[in-house]
Amino acid sequence: MEKSPIVIGSDHAGYNLKEKIRIYLLENGFEIEDAGAENESAVDYPDYGIKVASLVSVGKFNRGILLCGTGIGMSIVANRFSNVRAALCNDLFSAIMSRRHNNSNLLVLGGRVVGESLALEILKAWLETPFEGGRHQLRIDKFNNTGRNA
Repeated sequence: MEKSPIVIGSDHAGYNLKEKIRIYLLENGFEIEDAGAENESAVDYPDYGIKVASLVSVGKFNRGILLCGTGIGMSIVANRFSNVRAALCNDLFSAIMSRRHNNSNLLVLGGRVVGESLALEILKAWLETPFEGGRHQLRIDKFNNTGRNA
């Protein structure tokens, strides 16, 4: 498992699960940058999605993690950035396939959708699954940097 630094962020709805994931990553030897939120006080999810996705977009971090209530808003924000392939994964199969076939570099979770145990299993699968490359890279090349404004 690659243990390069990871940037993580959430809004208020994803805060509690973000903290569980942050602790898991630290306990497993990952260096992380926490982009916020700092507590459960209401915030605007795009502010945190932009912070994390922009850092992945420019290559400061190879991987990132975002959380909000459903994960949908963060996914929409993150995928507006060049070089970001954000995958909303609320099950193990999606997490594995997002890595194998799509080389996702930003995991998005719904803090109000998945429980802690499942979220940690999804995270572990996402971290451990390699990209297969080959025909999948050719497919990614077809859409990489197409129609992006960020």
